[in-house]
Formats: sequence, C-alpha cells, structure tokens
Amino acid sequence: MRYRNVFLESIGYVLPSWVVSSEELEAQLAPVYDRLRLPEGRLELMSGIRQRRLWEPGVLPSEKSSAAGQLALDAAEIQASQIGAVFHCAVCRDQLEPATSCHVHRRLQLPSNCLVHDVSNACLGFLNGMILAANMIELGQIESAIIVSSEGSRELVERTILELNTNESLTRDDIKLAVASLTIGSAAVAAVLTNKQLSQRGTKLTAAVSRAYSEYDQLCRGTADQGVAQGMRPLMQTDSEQLLIAGVSAAEDCFQEFLQEASWSRDQINRTVCHQVGKAHRKALLQAIELQAENDFTSYELLGNTGSAALPVTTALATEAGFLNADDQVALMGIGSGINVVMLAVEWQTVAVAGRDEAVVDSVISRPKSRSMKPATQPPLVTDRVS
Repeated sequence: MRYRNVFLESIGYVLPSWVVSSEELEAQLAPVYDRLRLPEGRLELMSGIRQRRLWEPGVLPSEKSSAAGQLALDAAEIQASQIGAVFHCAVCRDQLEPATSCHVHRRLQLPSNCLVHDVSNACLGFLNGMILAANMIELGQIESAIIVSSEGSRELVERTILELNTNESLTRDDIKLAVASLTIGSAAVAAVLTNKQLSQRGTKLTAAVSRAYSEYDQLCRGTADQGVAQGMRPLMQTDSEQLLIAGVSAAEDCFQEFLQEASWSRDQINRTVCHQVGKAHRKALLQAIELQAENDFTSYELLGNTGSAALPVTTALATEAGFLNADDQVALMGIGSGINVVMLAVEWQTVAVAGRDEAVVDSVISRPKSRSMKPATQPPLVTDRVS
C-alpha cells in the first residue's frame, strides 16, 4: 500500500496514575515463588520492565480513549465535524455490543455521517486502524479520521496473580506461559490522520505493509473476552519463547517487502518505533533486520507492554523527547499474536502531541541514551484487591 495524500497530524495520550513495579508484583507472588523456589528479580531480568501502569478499578476503555481522543483533536486543531471515521482499536472493550467506538463517538460529539466501528487484532489493532483510515483518506472518501485505543491490564494482572498463587498443580513450565501476562500495562492513545488539504504539519504516511502468518495462531491465546464489562476474568497463555522466534522470523520476512514498498534502503531509515514487548524481543528484532538500537525509541521499561496502545504512545513520547526530527524517515513496526506483522513508513516533519500523565510525573521518558522517565510513586497493588 502506498499513499500520497495521508498525513499524521497529532497524537494524544493518557497514562494511568497507579504505578506498580515488577518487584512489587513478585512480592505478591511469594506463595508460588516459595513453592517452586523461583529466584526473585526474574520478571524484570527477563523482560527489562521495571514497572507498569494500571487504571483505577472500574475504568472503562471508552472513558480513557475519549480523553486521549479529545487531546488529539485539540492538538491537531481539527473540528469534530471534520472527522469522517472513528475506530476504537483496543483489545479491551466496554462490552460486546454496542461497539466501544459508539461511546467514543458520543463523547467526542462527532458528526452522524462519521463511520464508526471497532477494530481488533491483538497488539496491532491501532496500526490496522491507521491503515483503514489511510485507505479512506487516500481514496477521497473522508478528509480526516481519528483512531483511538485504551488498554486495561488490571483485571489480567490480578487474575494471573490469583491463579498462580492458588493453583498448586502449576509447574515451572506452566509459569512460563503466564509470564507475559505480568508484563502488561495500561495506557490510552489517539491519533488524527488527515488529507493534504487539512494537514498543517506535513508528516506524511507514505507506505504500509501488512502480513499474516496464521500458522502460529496458537502461541498466544486469551482464554476470556478482554472486554472490561463487569465480571470478566481474563487469562492469557503465551509461549513467549516460540512467539519470539516465530515473530522475529515473520518480521524479517516482511521487512524486505516493506523496504520495497517504501522505496527505502535499510540505511535510509533514520528512526524506528516498534511494538513494546520487552528487551529480548527488541534485541532479537533489531539484530534480525540489521537496524541500530540507538535509532530505536522504547518505553517498555516504565510502561510495560500496553498492547495496541504501545507503539503510538511510544511514538508520542519519542516526539516529545525530540527523538524524531524533521526529514527523518521513520519506520513504525509491530508484531502481534496471530502472528501478524504491520509496518508503516512515515516521512517525518512535525506532529502535535498532547499527553496527560495522571501520576503527575515530573519528566517523561527522554532518549536517546541514558536519560529515562522519572518513576512515579504510588501504593502497590495488593493481594486483597484481587477478586
């Protein structure tokens, strides 16, 4: 897919106030750690994730998606009446029906001729939503679109802790399937795409590649609907080792097609932002496609894996940090369970970013080298909150 008339105008994001460290999670897992004699510190050591954020109990995805959406609209200086499509692209939903995007449409007071629907594809939903919106803009069907997502991890994390501590039949191999669930964090994000006539900033989406490798669809499975509707008790089983191997292989294969579609050579890619899984995945991916780590921006260390929100939130943070500069050729790359791969080519100029950190953190993530986001303090998640 190639584009001449699609521009990324703004990104809005909201980060939760509740900050939980990997050390705090492991303290809650003391029963299973003691029973299986697991070494403390393994969660952060394996993933590189020091902490993640959780929404307050009872928060619905549409609430935070709408908040991020309003920030993105205001930053883009686009009127709600100009939006021709809204896609809610998270794994998490308010309920099975109506579509969560209906609630976002109402909260943002979007026009009645605005196309409304949800897009779900594990961690790649947001990128898929961007492609759908870009296609409509390129065809001249709409002038602008807003893509939103809000991922909540509280129910998954708490349910996983409860299961690990109370199911005494679990072995060390069983525990491996649950580790990925403990790396999940919460965040909300929105992006506004426009045509050339409406764009004021000139950051152009030029190409996209999407590939499915569904022979690996059993490697990561959610065992309950991730809708946050009352009573949902989600669990997830992930063969992290095989998912890493298969995912990197799929990305390596897709990357060659991406370079052709974007008309780029590998050396012409100035910056990358990838889906935020953890340090092992990042290292393996960049080595496989022969790109330099110093040109890649990360947020997983302090936000964890925030699902479909991870890549766009990280892009917003990279923009605020001055990591993305005018005339940079930027590759946005995601690998999601299924396995699916999506890669977008962006010719960067400027993008308006508006963020709200509900923990009132003094400084956001800074890159490219040794600077990092200042951790916020918050009471840890405790066992008596698990239900």
